[in-house]
Amino acid sequence: MKKIVFIILLLISISGFAQVPSGYKMVKDTSAFKQKMEAQSKLINSIESDFTQEKYLSVMSEKIISKGHFQFKKVNMLRWEYIAPYKYLIAINKNKMYIKDNGKLNKYDINSNKMFKSINEMMVNTVQGNLLNNKDYKAKFYENEKIYLLELTPTQKGAKDFLKVIQLYINKVDYAVEKVKMIEPSEDYTSIDFSNRQTNQAIADEKFIIK
Repeated sequence: MKKIVFIILLLISISGFAQVPSGYKMVKDTSAFKQKMEAQSKLINSIESDFTQEKYLSVMSEKIISKGHFQFKKVNMLRWEYIAPYKYLIAINKNKMYIKDNGKLNKYDINSNKMFKSINEMMVNTVQGNLLNNKDYKAKFYENEKIYLLELTPTQKGAKDFLKVIQLYINKVDYAVEKVKMIEPSEDYTSIDFSNRQTNQAIADEKFIIK
C-alpha cells in the first residue's frame, strides 16, 4: 500500500516556501496559465514516456535510481511500470485497478472501494491537467525562460504528515510535465525525469489489462 500512495503522490501530478526559487520569477497571470494548460490537456488522447526515478534518503550514502515506463490513454486508462532494478506495476482500466508486485497480481473494483476510487480520480486528473482545481493542494506558480514551476502544498493533515511539497516542472512549449519532485518533511525527496515522450500515438487497450 505504501508503494501505491507513493506513486499517487508522484502523479498528483507546492510549497510553503516564502521565497521564489532560484532562477525563477512569479507567474503574473495565473488564470491564463491554467486556461492554457487545461486547453492543451484536452488535445491529448494518449501519452507514452520512459522515466528515471531518483530517491534521496539522508540515511543512505547513495541515491536509489530506478527506471520504468508510463502510458496513459483516454478515457481513464493508465499504466505505471517500474522495470529496473525491480519490477512493480499499477494499471487502471476504467473501473478496474491491477497491481502486480514480483509476479503477484491483485485486482480491485475501484467503484466498490472509496480509497481506490479516490486514487483513480487523482491519477487521471493529474494526467489530464485537472489537478490545479484540486482543493487538497495549495498552488504557487513560477517561471523562467523555458519552464513553468508549480509548487503544490498539501492542505490535508494526512498528506502533510509525510509530504512537504510537490514540484512540477512544465515545458513552456507544449505544457508537458518534464519532471516531478516530491519533498518530504525530513527533506528526503524523490524526483522523476520523463524522457522519450510521445503523444497521441496508438496504444492497445490490452496494455491496461494485466494477467
